[in-house]
Amino acid sequence: MSQAVIDRRQTGSTAFYVLAAISFCHLLNDMMQSLLPAIYPILKGGFDLDFGQIGLLTLTYQITASLLQPVVGLYTDHKPHPYSLPMGMSSTLAGLVVIAFAPSFPLLLAGAALLGVGSSVFHPESSRMARLASGGAHGLAQSLFQVGGNVGSALGPLLAAFIILPHGQTSVAWFAFAALGGIAVLTMLGRWYKANGHARRPARTAPARHSSLSRGQVGRALAVLIALIFSKYFYLASIYSYYIFYLMHHFDVSTQLSQIYLFVFLAAAAAGTIIGGPIGDRIGRKKVIWGSIVGVLPFTLALPYVGLWATVALSVIIGFVLSSAFSAIVVYAQELVPGRVGMISGLFFGLAFGMGGIGAAALGELADWTSIEFVYRVCSFLPFIGLLAAFLPNIEGSLRKAA
Repeated sequence: MSQAVIDRRQTGSTAFYVLAAISFCHLLNDMMQSLLPAIYPILKGGFDLDFGQIGLLTLTYQITASLLQPVVGLYTDHKPHPYSLPMGMSSTLAGLVVIAFAPSFPLLLAGAALLGVGSSVFHPESSRMARLASGGAHGLAQSLFQVGGNVGSALGPLLAAFIILPHGQTSVAWFAFAALGGIAVLTMLGRWYKANGHARRPARTAPARHSSLSRGQVGRALAVLIALIFSKYFYLASIYSYYIFYLMHHFDVSTQLSQIYLFVFLAAAAAGTIIGGPIGDRIGRKKVIWGSIVGVLPFTLALPYVGLWATVALSVIIGFVLSSAFSAIVVYAQELVPGRVGMISGLFFGLAFGMGGIGAAALGELADWTSIEFVYRVCSFLPFIGLLAAFLPNIEGSLRKAA
């Protein structure tokens, strides 16, 4: 009997309307967040930025989010707030307006920080809501939730190519209307959260770790998962922040066409995200984690040495395979520490943002010192770290035996 079936018997049916709403809001949130890297070519030319400053923008956004997310998650584990999500979306709205009208690089950094605060509230709380609405199908719920974010991230470059590039930096402010729509939907979800009793303080007896593992085993498993997040998001930072520049410099592709190719990669990542969770429910999350991160290695090793069309094709495979791991990683970590769902969600979403930010800054400096091509050759080896997945305990197996 699969763990998903066991959990459904204990928790009831899946609230798909809640998952659809939170996934839609994730789409809006990540669409708005993705506008920042998508407009880097505009900002680079308009403010005469070097790659190091581009990396600093990403670092400011990512670190603001990564440092606050586990704090927000831990706080709401002890004191849930049904309307924290619309408050977070309000910070995102403010960040968009600041970026749209910023006259200087320091104000661009301030706008990036406000975007980071919005993400720091949205991701741990919405991940918790997805789990509460899952009916026990935790992997499916996380995938449905996360695919909204992936689709939103994929839309960012297209919107930048067809709306912001033709109309300039100030057109970023138009997307404040999307934030207002998100605030309205999240307010309604807050009412569902409160009406179903989820805003009550949790019982003090909630388990702090997986029942069949020692504290040391849980700590080692979390350390392995953190190393895998490092591998995944350092590599993805090379795509999110610099793929456009790589295509423009290496293949002499136009800015607009490069944005479209970035959309193709992000769309493949969205497809991989929605597949990873349900497969993890069926065959076990450890297998998905192992296959996703290590399985992408041959393709990352080949990418820096092929032509344009092969690069685009390999990016589709890399985006699909690599992105299937994150839902499995988050749910696996939540099952390791079941009494701290918010903190664990915040920690791993925060690590994803933080590793991406550090990676963007470090790779930007490396690109300035060497070349953007050298960055992709170095990053091609990062999936080797995925071999550490062999050391993860088989917690699904232990739960099935107990059942």
